Amino acid sequence: MANRTRKTSRAFERDKRAFFAKCCREHAPCWLCGMPIDYAAEKNTADDSFNLDHLYPVSKRPDLQFDPAGFRPSHTSCNRLRGNRDPATPIGLLSRQWVDPALGGQSEG
Repeated sequence: MANRTRKTSRAFERDKRAFFAKCCREHAPCWLCGMPIDYAAEKNTADDSFNLDHLYPVSKRPDLQFDPAGFRPSHTSCNRLRGNRDPATPIGLLSRQWVDPALGGQSEG
């Protein structure tokens, strides 16, 4: 397999910085495991440090590499474990999303 060098641009670097700042401000959790990210740690240096992940792996969708809509906050370790697998398909709504406690645990509708 040939060694592919990912190209970058000033716009991409700017978008990455803006995305990191937004995630840091909002204390965004890892999109893969849902646990908090250590934003104080230098990026990509520890298992729980911030790593910019792409919704669709760059190796499979290089055309989306620079699209900020596909950026996701992740732990360095979670992104590494995911590799270039496609995003998980959601199985539906979790019970806490469709059960209204005000109705005594009954579903809405």
